Amino acid sequence: MVSRYKTEFLEIERIGAGEFGAVYKCVKRLDGCIYAIKRSKKPLAGSTDEQLALREVYAHAVLGHHPHVVRYYSAWAEDDHMIIQNEYCNGGSLQDLIMENMKSGQLVMEQELKEILLQVSMGLKYIHSSGLVHMDIKPSNIFICRKLTESKQEDSDGEDEIASTSVLYKIGDLGHVTSITNQQVEEGDSRFLANEILQEDYSHLPKADLFALGLTITVAAGTSHLPCNDDSWHYIRKGNLPEIPQSLSPAFLDLLKALIHPDPAARPSAAALVKHPILRRSVGKAAQLQKQLNVEKFKTAMLERELKAAKQAQNSGKDECKDLPSKSDFICKSRRRLVGGKNTRSLSFNCGGY
Repeated sequence: MVSRYKTEFLEIERIGAGEFGAVYKCVKRLDGCIYAIKRSKKPLAGSTDEQLALREVYAHAVLGHHPHVVRYYSAWAEDDHMIIQNEYCNGGSLQDLIMENMKSGQLVMEQELKEILLQVSMGLKYIHSSGLVHMDIKPSNIFICRKLTESKQEDSDGEDEIASTSVLYKIGDLGHVTSITNQQVEEGDSRFLANEILQEDYSHLPKADLFALGLTITVAAGTSHLPCNDDSWHYIRKGNLPEIPQSLSPAFLDLLKALIHPDPAARPSAAALVKHPILRRSVGKAAQLQKQLNVEKFKTAMLERELKAAKQAQNSGKDECKDLPSKSDFICKSRRRLVGGKNTRSLSFNCGGY
């Protein structure tokens, strides 16, 4: 059988590997566009990977398109392997960025951490509102798209007011996605796993995504190690943040602590995060500045109108007095009408022929 993958795509390079299999950067021969092609590493028939592969396809089919979820295009089975055609994110993953920062000794600073948290929250809000949960939020499943031109983000509930940015953060790898109401929970990475999931308490499933997101942001902030188990794992599940090697504002630290709260009901929802004043402050400031600018424009327009009216009135006054003699004429005529000596001098004016 002719391979659809080899017929339709030109493989450029391997760009990743994970639990599902390998991911390749490919050019589609028909449209010349670049895509990320995921190919399962094991034959699907009868394998444990089959459920994860089908879950990802089903999840993409339910979710459709959202600016903060990696876009899905197509999927098919080939030689008992599942192949999924997804959007290619040219900035790699958040994990790639973290590794690069570790090598160069740099850190993702607070403002960018807030941007990551806000955008991923927008993606989670969409997923949760669709009746699904991701169940495997972590840096390697957050992908980065660097835009060549700035554009307005589209979302519901006025979220397109977010400041235009050249970087989009998108949630990918939907192999662990499950329904909120019909749970079939497959645990993700234990380093980001909420304690209630370990205890098989699925009454607040969306909040498990928020717990994982909180720890994802701490790792992006520079936390070098998250435990897989032991006492340090349980220490974090008691609501204690791991060590962060940079100074963050108290308000932002409080928000991160709220995300990993031991009680899932006490954690903010994705919908609440999207509107959180700490994350939306820059948007509010921009709106305030725009309002002030509009007020100043109005004042300027009014002043220009008043100035124009004053000039017109001034010019009109000049037109009415244009027949009056000039000052020099007035002086000359006055001098010609002087009669008599210094003590008996009289003055007369000659106007209108008199």
